[in-house]
Amino acid sequence: MSDASHHVHGVGPDEVPADWPPLQTGEIGTLLARYPALTSDGWRIAWHSPRPLSAAALVDTAQGQIFIKRHHVSVRTPACLEEEHRFIAHLADAGLSVVGLYADRHGHTAVAQGDWTYEIHGAGIGEDLYRETTSWTPLTDLAQAREAGIVLARLHQAAASYTAPQRSTHLLVARDDLLRADDPIAALQAQLDERPGLAVYLQHHAWQEDVRQHLLPWHTGLAQRLRDEPRLWAHNDWHVSNLLWQRHGEAMRISSVLDFGLASPTGALFDLATAIERNAIAWLALERGMDAIHIDTALALIAGYRQVLPLEPARLRLLADLLPLVHMEFALSEVEYFQAITRATANADVAYDTFLLGHAQWFHTPPGQALLQAVRAA
Repeated sequence: MSDASHHVHGVGPDEVPADWPPLQTGEIGTLLARYPALTSDGWRIAWHSPRPLSAAALVDTAQGQIFIKRHHVSVRTPACLEEEHRFIAHLADAGLSVVGLYADRHGHTAVAQGDWTYEIHGAGIGEDLYRETTSWTPLTDLAQAREAGIVLARLHQAAASYTAPQRSTHLLVARDDLLRADDPIAALQAQLDERPGLAVYLQHHAWQEDVRQHLLPWHTGLAQRLRDEPRLWAHNDWHVSNLLWQRHGEAMRISSVLDFGLASPTGALFDLATAIERNAIAWLALERGMDAIHIDTALALIAGYRQVLPLEPARLRLLADLLPLVHMEFALSEVEYFQAITRATANADVAYDTFLLGHAQWFHTPPGQALLQAVRAA
């Protein structure tokens, strides 16, 4: 499936050979022929994405630049992918600047071709300042962090009127079902019949004891407090690399929002906690101690958010208490993906040991505690 000449971001700091082959000219030509708004002649591939969990490219066409993303059907069926697309369409109708989608001749924005599922987006408005940046790279520009908080709050305002069921998949989706459960161990056990790949991996680990020891101490009282937090469809991957920017005078403003692949009904605080976790912690450089945290970035995100929506002290404390576990279900989905889809057990081990357990443990360290205290006191 892979192409050794094409490298992508790995689970660590180094680039690695891609699991999925890069988009090829033949498949793109066949795909474009299905879209009446696009021409299948005179196009060229301008750039291949280094993101690891799918294959994507910017393509120059006579109608302008487009972004084509290809998923293996085992990860996203067209029906599953269009769950994200309906949310994007709602946000666009509500006035949020999101990157639009092209529909094929039958009106579908997600199409099947062989073993693959495709989506075609417009290129978006603005500059992709962080195009090559991995999701674990902190944001150090505080003005941009404040702007990211402002736009995240506006997204939540737009999402408040959107209602749709939970995602039809656990694979590579961020969810908070286990956080809202009184007994996360029992809730996860109940999911395993429909998640055989994850079940196969966990049967070789003392996962119940691992969860009890490393995760449940952070969960005490969390489920009850989350009952007061309404479900809200959220982005769930609010990293600066998923935003496009334009200059307005001396300031950079967000001009487009990208990549709703992890979107699901979670909650506003879950989404904001994810933004802090993605942008304020140098996860790939934790050996730097206190220098691995960017408290100013976290506070700027919160300050920007509060320019649009209120955050009372009790919700700030809940926001802080979500941080050690906000990655939990996505880490499990990565374990499942690497075990069942790419058959990369070593990567599944990293997702389990480093992401699922290790990130929660890090919040017991002095840097982790300093970040939690700063958020509570914001």
